[in-house]
Amino acid sequence: MTAGRRRVLAPLAFAAALALLALPACGRKGAPIAPERRVPQAVTDLRGTVRQDGIELTWSVPQRRADNTRLIDPGVARVFRAEDAGQGEPRAALLVDDRVPGYTEIATVRLADPPSPLVRGGRVTMTDRRNLAQGRRYTYVVVTADAQGRTSAPSPRAMVTFAPAPEAPADFRVEPGDREARLSWRRPARLSDGSAVSGPLVYEILRAPSADAPLVPITRTAPDATAATDRGLENDRTYHYAVRAIRQDGATAVEGEATASVAVTPADVTPPSPPAELVAIPSERTVRLSWSPSTAPDVAGYVVYRARGGEPLQRVGAVRAPGTTFTDRDVPPGTYRYAVTAQDASARANESRPSNAVTVTVP
Repeated sequence: MTAGRRRVLAPLAFAAALALLALPACGRKGAPIAPERRVPQAVTDLRGTVRQDGIELTWSVPQRRADNTRLIDPGVARVFRAEDAGQGEPRAALLVDDRVPGYTEIATVRLADPPSPLVRGGRVTMTDRRNLAQGRRYTYVVVTADAQGRTSAPSPRAMVTFAPAPEAPADFRVEPGDREARLSWRRPARLSDGSAVSGPLVYEILRAPSADAPLVPITRTAPDATAATDRGLENDRTYHYAVRAIRQDGATAVEGEATASVAVTPADVTPPSPPAELVAIPSERTVRLSWSPSTAPDVAGYVVYRARGGEPLQRVGAVRAPGTTFTDRDVPPGTYRYAVTAQDASARANESRPSNAVTVTVP
């Protein structure tokens, strides 16, 4: 190729290269996403609670990245801790070279493939028991990394002061009621270090729907309450309960050990109101009865009783609600006394007091 021809082609090749650079990338739209926008979102709900011999940490596993796209490949959560005497503001938490300066990494929790047993229902629950000292303040932060190692910013700090917890409440009892359970207990006298309990205590009620289900908190009482009623339950189903005491130590909630669980089966034990205005009309070998219904809303039926002379009343028939009449047939001649009761729809079929009694003579 001659030198002149090379001089002509060179500007053309340069222009073509510029044109190619101006074309959009195949299959991509818009500007590329900055790397810092692809990291997982930071944990926002880290919480620390003192429980007996450790500090329980809980938080939700992030589901999205910093750019708000879905996080489909979670990797691990890393837990960092700093310790001090509790004076002044705790140490700041900043991520520098994949570390949090001034904090010690104390745990790594696998979030997927498969997740750690500490992960349940999208939440992590772990307990720190490493070299804890009474009266010391512990500050925690959590960072999350995806499967590629891209790490989130640190969570907000969770600060707790390790302090002795109350013992389990004493004399825990549960009594059944109609669609309810009535709980009572005595205030614990001591803390886990043997010192006396001072100040108010709040109590947390835990419940499980079966013997093999975990106990979970359902409510907390007012300060120093030693009784509670759990309502809206299902009759004739067994529930399991426990209770634990919680005291406040400065800004730290200190939760004590729960009592042993106690089983209870709510039941309807209240009989319905009795029927009224019973009337009996005798005829040959027959007595026709009618009455006003019970005012109870759960009446399933009525039971008819008869007695001859001064003998005890004996059941002779029944009527399904809402029926309020009954015909007693093949009755031998003589004088008889009748009464009617109401039965409810509970498993125990609670029976009311008898209605007014009526006496008739069958010809």
